[in-house]
Amino acid sequence: MGLLLQVSETERRRLREVARSADAGWVERERVEMVLLAAEGWSAPRIGAHLGWSAATVRRVLRAYIQRGPEALFPALRGRKPDVQRRQFIEAALQSLLALPQAWTAAQLARALEAHGVHLGPRQVRRYLGGMGAGWRRTQLSLEHKQDSAAVAAARQALFRLKKSPQRQSAAVLPG
Repeated sequence: MGLLLQVSETERRRLREVARSADAGWVERERVEMVLLAAEGWSAPRIGAHLGWSAATVRRVLRAYIQRGPEALFPALRGRKPDVQRRQFIEAALQSLLALPQAWTAAQLARALEAHGVHLGPRQVRRYLGGMGAGWRRTQLSLEHKQDSAAVAAARQALFRLKKSPQRQSAAVLPG
């Protein structure tokens, strides 16, 4: 006994549009093909043999289509749904920490986030920073912050005065 599937002409057009949409991958196109072939009267084992799927998979897809309609053609995402509020809270806490005049490592940020009640490891902190578009660069050893700007300007002028001035190039004289 096969699954009886009735598909109207407008539903066929809609299924073809789903298969041609930018969101549809190869799995979705195969599932649309399963539904369309079943509507033509093909059996599940025949559809499976034609498309390279098992008959049980074809039956599962057809049952899901009968129960849920076209959204059953798109595989469900695995895992938990994203917690948008938590992400926004963590990003706001990171923004407040990054606004401080300090250079941070991911481990330091992870420890500082614990004061906000957020427990993350350095690797996860780097993921959040990447998602926020926060840039980073390696720290440079420099003494610029300890230099007196007036003394630096005076030293530059003294060095400039000691530079050799460009002299006129003399023409090469060949012997003879």
